[in-house]
Amino acid sequence: MPDLSFQIAGASVVPFAVAPTLAFKLQISNAAADEAIHTVALRCQIQIDVARRRYSPQEQELMLDLFGVPERWSQTLRSLLWTNVNLVIPGFPGAGTVADLHVPCSFDFNVAATKYFAGLTDGDIPLLFLFSGTVFYVPPDGALQVAPISWECEARFKLAVKVWREMMDSYYPNSVWLNLRRDVFDRLYRYKIQQGIPTWEEALERVLPGELEAMERS
Repeated sequence: MPDLSFQIAGASVVPFAVAPTLAFKLQISNAAADEAIHTVALRCQIQIDVARRRYSPQEQELMLDLFGVPERWSQTLRSLLWTNVNLVIPGFPGAGTVADLHVPCSFDFNVAATKYFAGLTDGDIPLLFLFSGTVFYVPPDGALQVAPISWECEARFKLAVKVWREMMDSYYPNSVWLNLRRDVFDRLYRYKIQQGIPTWEEALERVLPGELEAMERS
């Protein structure tokens, strides 16, 4: 039976995709090199292992929405689920192969992972990849067989923060996405129309100055 193991060798931005996407270079090894792999139907859950890095004072401030004040982080700093992705890997002979694991990335600030990524100023993002799925293989003296991939298969990888930022800057230069409740959007839209304000940025700047000045004074 195949004995598969997985490693992440690198990450890069996928240009011109429908949505911001990272390609993780996935190395797959089979300890049973004499078995030909027909197909691998792979499931992958990616978690952000937030406790495996240090945070600057600026980053701690930007993480308040996720983890609260740093004094409580011993209780609140827990791994975050980023996403789940599937990948079908074509057959390969011998000891292993390499495949691109494409991971779409949201820029919605209602998503915890987006808040976390955006709150980091430098360094690396500690990721944990958990694998499962099914492998179809042909033993040396038999017919096509099927086996599950062990739930113990995992891989760690440190994604550079600058890679995530470069991706978002290339897809959304000098902009972010903000998801509003419908009634709040309607109120802001009416205000924008009634005041003859040409852009959303100017509408928000007219609403926010008092609040921003109070925050700066405090």
